[in-house]
Amino acid sequence: MNDELKYIELKTGYSDNGPAWIGKVKLSKSGNTIYFNNKAFRKFNGISGNHYDIETGEEYWISGIKKNGSDRHWAGHGKIVLEKAIVTDYLEITGQQAIDKGRFDIIDILAEYPIDRINKLENCNT
Repeated sequence: MNDELKYIELKTGYSDNGPAWIGKVKLSKSGNTIYFNNKAFRKFNGISGNHYDIETGEEYWISGIKKNGSDRHWAGHGKIVLEKAIVTDYLEITGQQAIDKGRFDIIDILAEYPIDRINKLENCNT
């Protein structure tokens, strides 16, 4: 499994203003499943998202980190939760000197990747 930094935004019920995170995710071998914050997301072409939560069906937009720091949709607003453990990496990617506290809340996000739980769920449904 590969680790990557991703931008993750809940779309279901929020349009462009949903809760958003930037954090370290784990990718499945195929890259079709992303694990983050005790959730698992699968790629698909939805109404407003490009991934869905395997357990809830909620749509999410998940993308790489933009080098210019404009990860949230231009029409959206609201603070983005930034995983504390990746702040240095995020600053390096974006070339910024410091985190804009008006745009971000920095918090600890537990490294919980529900790989076994999702595998069991999917194996029961086949």
